[in-house]
Amino acid sequence: MDLKTLKDTPPWEWPEGAGQIFLETLRDDRADKSDRLLAAELAGDFTVINDELAHALLSILCNGDESEKLRGKAAISLGPALEYADTDGFDDPDYVPISEQTFRKIQDTLQKLYTDAGIPKEVRRRILEASVRAPQDWHQDAIRDAYSSGDEDWELTAVFCMQFVRGFDDQILESLDSKNPDIHYEAVCAAGTWEVDAAWSHIVALVTSEETEKSVLLAAIDAVAGIRPQEAGAILVDLTDSDDEDVVEAAYEAMAMAEEPWDDEYDDEDDKLLH
Repeated sequence: MDLKTLKDTPPWEWPEGAGQIFLETLRDDRADKSDRLLAAELAGDFTVINDELAHALLSILCNGDESEKLRGKAAISLGPALEYADTDGFDDPDYVPISEQTFRKIQDTLQKLYTDAGIPKEVRRRILEASVRAPQDWHQDAIRDAYSSGDEDWELTAVFCMQFVRGFDDQILESLDSKNPDIHYEAVCAAGTWEVDAAWSHIVALVTSEETEKSVLLAAIDAVAGIRPQEAGAILVDLTDSDDEDVVEAAYEAMAMAEEPWDDEYDDEDDKLLH
């Protein structure tokens, strides 16, 4: 099975040797550039990522002779493993794709590279975007500096990172008014993640407007359930009649997620009655 076939195949259906294919392609600097880019993209999937692949991605990221695009792709692919390890810890190593030693190595390397002003801008942006998946103390200042840099690319990176690092509600609200559609989208996602109540009217307007672009609409649907779950059902119910299956599915999932805390409360009350 070649790389292009693997890209078009759901990761849970990849053959057992998929990770080895990615590893060999990443290590072969004579391989086709597009193949190495694709291997770097796919190697970060939870079904295959491990210490060996993580170190291969790190090696590419640290190599100044590699293209900026490939180095950036390698950085981004390290993000999901960082997030999973940071969330679940290492109490049961069998359920974590990378070892704690590799986790620390990735964190240390990303921070070191990010502080190197000689690293190309595109690569540094991807390093920050990947590293915030496992937040550290240095991220607050890095995000703040990126946001206030006056560079729209860095602003976009900063608002993306605000989904993973607390403390930027004011900047998220400000970014909801951005004319840049990408920044606006990331701000909607961040507002939902941190349940920014002051963003409620803006988010509801996006959900109820027929002119909202689809990707923003899907993000706003999730945000509604996150910000005011008690009111989500009344806002989202009309979307269950949409002609777009993705919108219908997103609406039902968001309403189900919004109801979960209340279901738990009712279960607790039922338990009290039974006992």
